[in-house]
Amino acid sequence: MKTGDKVRFLSETGGGVVAGFQGKNIVLVEDEDGFQIPVRINDVVVVDTDDYNIKIDTPNKQENQKDEDYDPADRPVTFHPEPEERNGGDSLSAYLAFVPVNDKEITQTPFEAYIVNDSNYYICYTYLSAEGATWHLRSGGEIEPNTKLFIEEIDRDMLNSIERVCIQLIAYKRNKPFMIKPVIDARLRIDTVKFYKLHTFKENDFFEQPALLYTIVENDQPVRPLVIDAKKLKQEMAQKIQNDNNKRTVMPAKKSRDKNAPIIIDLHANELLETTAGLTAADILNHQLDVFRKTMDEYKNKVGTRLIFIHGKGEGVLRHAIIHELNYKYKKCQYQDASFQEYGYGATQVTVKL
Repeated sequence: MKTGDKVRFLSETGGGVVAGFQGKNIVLVEDEDGFQIPVRINDVVVVDTDDYNIKIDTPNKQENQKDEDYDPADRPVTFHPEPEERNGGDSLSAYLAFVPVNDKEITQTPFEAYIVNDSNYYICYTYLSAEGATWHLRSGGEIEPNTKLFIEEIDRDMLNSIERVCIQLIAYKRNKPFMIKPVIDARLRIDTVKFYKLHTFKENDFFEQPALLYTIVENDQPVRPLVIDAKKLKQEMAQKIQNDNNKRTVMPAKKSRDKNAPIIIDLHANELLETTAGLTAADILNHQLDVFRKTMDEYKNKVGTRLIFIHGKGEGVLRHAIIHELNYKYKKCQYQDASFQEYGYGATQVTVKL
């Protein structure tokens, strides 16, 4: 409000023009007859018209009217009680859970994925899946203590995309002191075959229905990171070479005279290389994958061809690398475990499809 503004009185009819002020709370209002009337600032309101008899709702009246029209039941809930802590909850435990939407149709049903926070800590999380050598963020956010959080629904077509996942966690408490926990970086291999078997979904403490649980961290102990131990891999491959030499020798890409018989490719290092001296485990693995890719490129357009890749069992490093290649580079091909009676546990059969 300033000198020259047109105002009207709130408590009675009439008004005028602001002629000046007396102190901080009094305004001098000059009426049509030239008289200056001292009025409290709170008792006048600025208007745009010379008709001072028009009734104008005051701010207080407008607010009162809103309150009369407002149903208290419609007020948004703004109070959130602090989560209750439980005995034993100061040890960090968290799980990745998969729950079938309809466990009566396990071969067709989609699945709900949750992160379960079984501790007294808030958890800031990221949930990622591998895409080749890179990672894709599927979900991220915060989970309150002693709760579970839905993160996504997974259809059958999406199972291949979660074969390798990474869960990263930061734990903390609010408004109270706490013991700091290490940052968790847990990398998990999801066995998607289990999603087709009802008995792999177990009764548990977190869901009313059976669920498949993968441990991220339990009692402050994170799961073993998913890394390839090159030294251990080299020792494993050397042992497998010796064991397989005692069983049989299958030549690489040896074709049978029967056109319907499968083509057998032995990926053991001793079959592919004259010597492994001076080679690291990573070098050997890359060479095995090169042979696999060249074979696939040769036959990928020959519909109906069956290829048997013998890779050994071990910890499955080479097998998982082959499965990854099939899922992302050779999607037209179907694969399954080869006959145990003919090739043992460590072989994968690939069939070229349209």
